[in-house]
Amino acid sequence: MFMKEISSLRSLTLFIYPNTTFDLFQSKDCLKNLSDFRCGSNISTDLFYQLSQICYNIQSFTLEAEGIVSNGLADLISVQRNLKCFNMILCYDLDNNSLTNIIPSILLKLPNTLAKLELFGADYYIPLSFIADFSNLQELKLSFYFCSSFIDFERLQHTLFPQLQVLKFKEKYPGIGLLIRFLENNGKNLEEICIGDFVCCSDNSLNLAIAKFCPSLRKLSVGIKHNELETLKIIFNSCKNLESIKIWCGGEFLNEKEALETAAKYSQNIYKLKLYYLYKVRFELLPEELESFFISWIDRKPQKSLSLVVDKFDDANSLDANHKNIEIINKYIKLGVIKKFKVTEFEDD
Repeated sequence: MFMKEISSLRSLTLFIYPNTTFDLFQSKDCLKNLSDFRCGSNISTDLFYQLSQICYNIQSFTLEAEGIVSNGLADLISVQRNLKCFNMILCYDLDNNSLTNIIPSILLKLPNTLAKLELFGADYYIPLSFIADFSNLQELKLSFYFCSSFIDFERLQHTLFPQLQVLKFKEKYPGIGLLIRFLENNGKNLEEICIGDFVCCSDNSLNLAIAKFCPSLRKLSVGIKHNELETLKIIFNSCKNLESIKIWCGGEFLNEKEALETAAKYSQNIYKLKLYYLYKVRFELLPEELESFFISWIDRKPQKSLSLVVDKFDDANSLDANHKNIEIINKYIKLGVIKKFKVTEFEDD
């Protein structure tokens, strides 16, 4: 194998045909310091056994679970001494035994050294109560298509994660009451929150709870509806360290003018502003309104150059559609008011 010629391999991605096997023990010196591992779940049990006899120091483990999941996965995970990051993606063709028996057994083998946990469960249900055992968790990212996937969050609402800094629910999220109680217990140290980006869900009571329980936030993405503008002001006044915010625009959410004016007037340390266009805006932003925003930004203290990102979903119209707005943006780039301007389509950070 080519690995014989490598003295020490740090990162390995392994996707092969099911039941394919070969002798890894010949390359054990190369693999013993492996720290970053990504693999499919249907690798032969024998290969996973070999890896479990060689690799004890994997720190980042990404698993794409599909088809029939090998029993050997749990063995490989159980011998890890310093696993920091675990990312599992459940694909669409998982067999029932893998989902109900093998996947839960894998999750129960994860060590308490874990600092970052990401689960993409699509429309599957997997038990989540095991997360309560990770007292060192710093980042938690859960993506499920249905609210019913969060049944086990009832236990997590009262669990303390003293080091948790990042919380993301890109798709659906737990019940509002459960999530608010979770923030009440764990919001103090949170620096980043993202809730409901991909499904356009928002709740005003949850947004107010974020303002109340998460004073250390630096990065935020939540939906604020156009009749809840006062909530955005409260968030800016309560979360004084906020540096980056994604503001949803269009449809029932804020329009560009509301978002920009409020950010300029009430935010204190923002330097990255992302306008996330989910639908067509209710009122198109006029060039003079955009220029007024930049003039207000110049008057802010302390002065910080702005990174402005326009993120569009499908055919949503946005401020960059008006060429006069682009002329104004270029003007303030030259003046140093804008550090970076970017237009993307449905960007996932």
